[in-house]
Amino acid sequence: MPEPAAPLIAKWIDYFQCEFKIAKTRSTKLGDYRHPFRDKGHRISVNFNLNHYAFLVTTVHEFAHLLTWNDFKNKVKPHGAEWKKNFQRMMVPFFDMNIFPEDIHRAIDNYMSNPAASSCSDLHLSRALKKYDSNKTETLHLEQLPINTNFKIKDGRRFTKGERIRKRYRCVCLDDKRIYLFNPLAEVFLLE
Repeated sequence: MPEPAAPLIAKWIDYFQCEFKIAKTRSTKLGDYRHPFRDKGHRISVNFNLNHYAFLVTTVHEFAHLLTWNDFKNKVKPHGAEWKKNFQRMMVPFFDMNIFPEDIHRAIDNYMSNPAASSCSDLHLSRALKKYDSNKTETLHLEQLPINTNFKIKDGRRFTKGERIRKRYRCVCLDDKRIYLFNPLAEVFLLE
């Protein structure tokens, strides 16, 4: 994470007596919060492969879950109004410290008007954060392909890109003919 943010995150870990784990890459989530259960306390994990700005945003996202759990237990929705308010409040100190570059700051500010369950669902924020990835290998995103182009994903399944429906692309799996909705920033491989 950005170095100036570390002392505040360390305070939160200590104050909430939270087990904070840097996790291996998970394709389905960037971070995770687990509330106290049996003999375990609060647990947060964040994927290690995120750039330091995405790591910080994800960390704050998960701490907002922790704070919401402390205030309401399981009586509110995980990404409901209470969580949104906590997430917005917990991001303020990092804005005050000018942690983020201007493009990310603007994207987060816009995203914060109504934060979603995942920062990836906000394409503007996701694009801004991806610009700072250190592994700048040439990645092909679904939105770059023309309609009716065949592609595959990491697990080997093959698809044909279809029309955009609201925020996602409707794609047909060539292996089982089922329809899947893809984020425009999904990493894909062109089929020859």
